This record gives sequence, structure tokens and C-alpha cells, in this order.
Amino acid sequence: MAGSTAKTARNLTLVATLALGLSACFRPLYGPTASGAPLSAVLASIQVEPAKTAQGQERLGHYLRSELVFDLDGSGQPSEKKYRLTLAASETVQTPIVSSITGRAESATLLGTASYKVQTLVGDRIITEGVAQGTATYDRSAQRFASLRAARDAEIRLAKLLSDQIKTRVAAILATQP
Repeated sequence: MAGSTAKTARNLTLVATLALGLSACFRPLYGPTASGAPLSAVLASIQVEPAKTAQGQERLGHYLRSELVFDLDGSGQPSEKKYRLTLAASETVQTPIVSSITGRAESATLLGTASYKVQTLVGDRIITEGVAQGTATYDRSAQRFASLRAARDAEIRLAKLLSDQIKTRVAAILATQP
């Protein structure tokens, strides 16, 4: 029994030593960046361009850009821009549930995709690029205005979801930039 206790203590010591050594490898996302500047200041230096969208989907592009402007620099204070964020957004609507009585869709799922690219303001270097995807569902009603409002609310939720994904990915990259 004494050998088992010693072995357990030795294993716990080994695990604690490894965990302590690895703890220096992690950097908090919203702490100082590799350059020493606060991440909020680096994110505020991103100029968000209007999103490119297909005709009829401009509203999603508007909501997405507005959310990103607020997420990256919600202070309202002017700041020097060092980076440019370009966006291309698209959405599709799926209606998986159709009433057998009325033949109308009872709900809808909004599928959104946003391609993004962050580059230096002069455009000589691409910092990061990627694609964010998300979904938002809403119920449809026989009342036309209620259905339109529900669809618009779903677009706003989708834009917030895509904005949050883009902000997190961009912040993770810019936190490590010298």
C-alpha cells in the first residue's frame, strides 16, 4: 500500500510539473499583444470596408459591417487605421417544415457565409483570411409583417454570430503579430 501511495504522489508531482511548465505557453487573448500594445487598440486600428453581397442581400452586409465596426472599436473615438478588413457575405433560406394543410412554410433557416480578409492598409501584406459560417432560424406566420420582422431579426442574429466569429479569429492572429 505504501508503494502505491508513493507512486501516486510521484505521478501527481510529475503532472503538476508538466502543467506548470506549459502554463507559460498560453497567452490571454485580450491581454497585451506580442508588440506590447493592448489588443483593443490593435483591433480599433482595423478599417472595416462595406461588405460585398449579392443583389437583394445588402441588408445582411450592412448588419455584418455594423456589428464588426462596433465589436472592433465600439468606443466611438477616432483611431489611426493600420489594417483593412474586406468582407463578402451571402445568405440562403431553407424552409424545412411545410404545413400539409396550408402548403406554407412554418419555419425557415437562414444560412450565412462571410469571407473576410485582413491586410495592411496599403495592401502589401495579408494578415489573415478565412470564412465564417452560421445559421439562424425563425418561425413564419400567416401575418406578412410578423414573418418579415422575424426574418429581419434572424438576419441581425446571423450578422452578430458571423461578426463574433470573425472578431475572435482576427484577434487571435493580431495578438501574436509583432
